[in-house]
Amino acid sequence: MKKVLIPGSFDPATAGHVDLARRAALIFDEVHVVAMVNAEKSSGMFTAEERLAILESATREIKNVKCAVCCGLASDYTKENGIEFIAKGVRNATDFDYEYSLSEIMKHFHKGIETVFIPANPTLSYMSSTYARERIRHGCDLSDIADEKTAELIKALWSKK
Repeated sequence: MKKVLIPGSFDPATAGHVDLARRAALIFDEVHVVAMVNAEKSSGMFTAEERLAILESATREIKNVKCAVCCGLASDYTKENGIEFIAKGVRNATDFDYEYSLSEIMKHFHKGIETVFIPANPTLSYMSSTYARERIRHGCDLSDIADEKTAELIKALWSKK
């Protein structure tokens, strides 16, 4: 069984993240979409538990996706879950350069891990969590960011803050 990790902050998950998970699910038997918690970063817009709820809602129709939160190293998560691949979406050359460097670093933590780069869908290449957060903060329409059910969840979670 081929398993892949899609790590990220997912603060919040966007249509671009869902597209990456959907496409990875066509290639791999099991896709782990994991919200990574970085203790060195300031808290984001959503808590880890809220990010997980958003991820689960956004990927609910992709049968071979598992969502989780990880407070440790991605390499430890891959080892603990028998994962030998990481999938990273890349929107442009800058993303590729950054992600390629990280893929080489990851090999020092988990020998044998391979990173697969999946080019962003051109219609979603503008999408980022930063873009999503700005739209959420200003009460904008979220239909380009998430499906209706997930957009409602995002609005409900944000309104409690």
